[in-house]
Amino acid sequence: MFKGSILLVTALGIIFYNNVVTAQSFGFGCLGLVGGYAGYSYQVYKPSGLNDYVGSFNLLKRDSLKGPMQNFGKSSGYRVGINFFRANIRGLIVTAKGFYQDLSEESDANFSSNYGASSTDFNVDLRSWGIGFDVGTSLTNSLSWKVIDAVLLFNTAQFTNTTNLPGAQTIIETYKSDKQVLGYTFGTGFILSIIGSYVSLEGSAGYTYLKIDNIKKDDGTYLPANESPSASAMNNFIDGGGFNAVIQLNIGFPL
Repeated sequence: MFKGSILLVTALGIIFYNNVVTAQSFGFGCLGLVGGYAGYSYQVYKPSGLNDYVGSFNLLKRDSLKGPMQNFGKSSGYRVGINFFRANIRGLIVTAKGFYQDLSEESDANFSSNYGASSTDFNVDLRSWGIGFDVGTSLTNSLSWKVIDAVLLFNTAQFTNTTNLPGAQTIIETYKSDKQVLGYTFGTGFILSIIGSYVSLEGSAGYTYLKIDNIKKDDGTYLPANESPSASAMNNFIDGGGFNAVIQLNIGFPL
């Protein structure tokens, strides 16, 4: 399924690129628009391994916790990117784009230790580079529908475990994925013109495929499946994606 989706994105991208090259008129100026954008992104994901780790933490410290640490699965953050071009080709609005995205989620818990009142904070940081395209059509003079919005993602993850002990003692453990992992997003959305074709508000919603098996420290130590000293390495840190939504402001310039 994943390989098939990559082939589909590639094939459609080539088709629309050829249309751009051979088109006689682009509408928004002789070659369309180029510009940048920035916005807010929300991502649902399925960190089964991480949530098992959270459950192990809650079980291990159940007698001293003031409240259990909450599970993970909903991250948010920012997205900044470039529209390489946005053009009107025979009634179709075609955009080629790239972006960088940084999403995070945090959960913490307070507990009593042999040292006194203590706390632990878990933080997940998901970073992605994306490249893709969308194809849409105008509904009114100011509103367009993005019928297809497809992006190929290059993902990395970082997990930080911070324990704060009395006397300003802090223990920080950081685990990272050792390479970029491929994923994708398919969705739909809208483009609302604010100032002609040059300033617009854009929204997208869809499904993101996301999977990151394991993460490790700089010394090569993998995040264990639980906090037991004999635990094996976690191999399902994130084993699924989910719903994704983005709202962004575009600024365009004629080519």
